Amino acid sequence: MQSFDSDGVQIAYIDVPGKEGAPGNGEPILLIHGFASNHAVNWVNALWVRFLTEAGYRVVALDNRGHGQSEKLYDPAAYTSGEMVGDAVRLLRHLGIERADVMGYSMGARIAAHMALDYSAEVRSLLIGGLGFNLVDGRGLPQGIAEALEAPPGAPAPNPTAATFRLFAEQTKSDLRALAACIRASRQTLSRAELSAIDTPTLISVGTLDTVAGSGPELAKLMPNARALDLPNRDHSTAVGDRLHRQGVLEFLKERP
Repeated sequence: MQSFDSDGVQIAYIDVPGKEGAPGNGEPILLIHGFASNHAVNWVNALWVRFLTEAGYRVVALDNRGHGQSEKLYDPAAYTSGEMVGDAVRLLRHLGIERADVMGYSMGARIAAHMALDYSAEVRSLLIGGLGFNLVDGRGLPQGIAEALEAPPGAPAPNPTAATFRLFAEQTKSDLRALAACIRASRQTLSRAELSAIDTPTLISVGTLDTVAGSGPELAKLMPNARALDLPNRDHSTAVGDRLHRQGVLEFLKERP
């Protein structure tokens, strides 16, 4: 991986060229991963990087601050949506990319949506995965995840979801204290008025068994240029790499202006 200085924070990223002569024509797409994950888990292992580069797209994917190989910070104030959007925008500018398709999953989708609102000129299209109406009402993940991440090994978690995130964070060899700070600050919602102001072409992809994201179609109704893609029999963890998800994204990219 490469890294760059994002306003004093070291952010790791990959930049993979698309296959020459393929329909994507080398157009850039920025991928933003979810909470407690990293670029490899969400995008490399789930075959997104291979799929998109073979289709001709230039794939840029970062490890969000506090995750993967990027710098770890322990103050929740360092993980607001504004701070994390700033890393994504500065990465594009660091690479000389004036405009890109932006795809995020779960927390990454929240970051991408805030990016489309605040930096619309730099977002060609918006691809929201694993996040639906909970972008508005803030529901989804229960309380107790930060406490579970900070608890001593073997301590019982406050609820099953918190236990799942603790296990996932351990499996990805994450810095648990940095993730606890992140989860305390990274749940900023968008209002209905803010969503109505995002006229960027948008695809919202959510698994039909996802109990974390909220409704994709209900979110799409609040946006002037959005459509929803239901992923049958997929939950929050299995929807990201779903074959229909990849096919739907590629069809959307071919059709968007």
